[in-house]
Amino acid sequence: MKELLERRSIRKYDPSVKISKEEMTQMLAKATRAPSSMNMQSWRFFIVQSEEAKEKLRPVLYGNQLQLDTSSAMICIFTDLEKFQNAEKIFEQAIKENIMPVDVKERQLRSIANMVDNLTEISIEKTGWLDAGLVAMQLMHVARSHGYDTCSIGGFKHDLIAEALSIDKKRYKPVMILSIGKKDEDGHKSVRLDPKDITTWL
Repeated sequence: MKELLERRSIRKYDPSVKISKEEMTQMLAKATRAPSSMNMQSWRFFIVQSEEAKEKLRPVLYGNQLQLDTSSAMICIFTDLEKFQNAEKIFEQAIKENIMPVDVKERQLRSIANMVDNLTEISIEKTGWLDAGLVAMQLMHVARSHGYDTCSIGGFKHDLIAEALSIDKKRYKPVMILSIGKKDEDGHKSVRLDPKDITTWL
């Protein structure tokens, strides 16, 4: 709880600290325990950490250059419009782990097949935004448990980022970027509205 209450957005990191692929993978594995619509896990992570990749990202950002220059990585989170293609794989793994009966899998697959044709690209993308927001928040807290800090970034050219990073822009839609690294500043304190100002009891 303390880590949750003390989280701050960090913009300046120690550039000498690099997070290994192994540790980043461990953090992602924990973060992706977040819930998602129909458990389709539509989030996709593109880890921008090499200098070459960061330079490709630079012109896409509205500011946030300090995070780009000092962070260990910029985690670009996209949502996959073809997420339902993983349904079979997800349900098969659930069967192997004895947490889903075969008949439930077949019923779920039929339900998805009947539903997909009636879904618009916009509706699929909107649920993906929700999924990505949940996993991003979880990743921010997981990062703190590993001794790192983050900053969520929405200020970038959404229409250009996929092409800049050579990502299929028809399939993958950008949601946000998380800078991550070892903080080199404490960050600014911020205030929140009182629950009574934002809550209506019915």
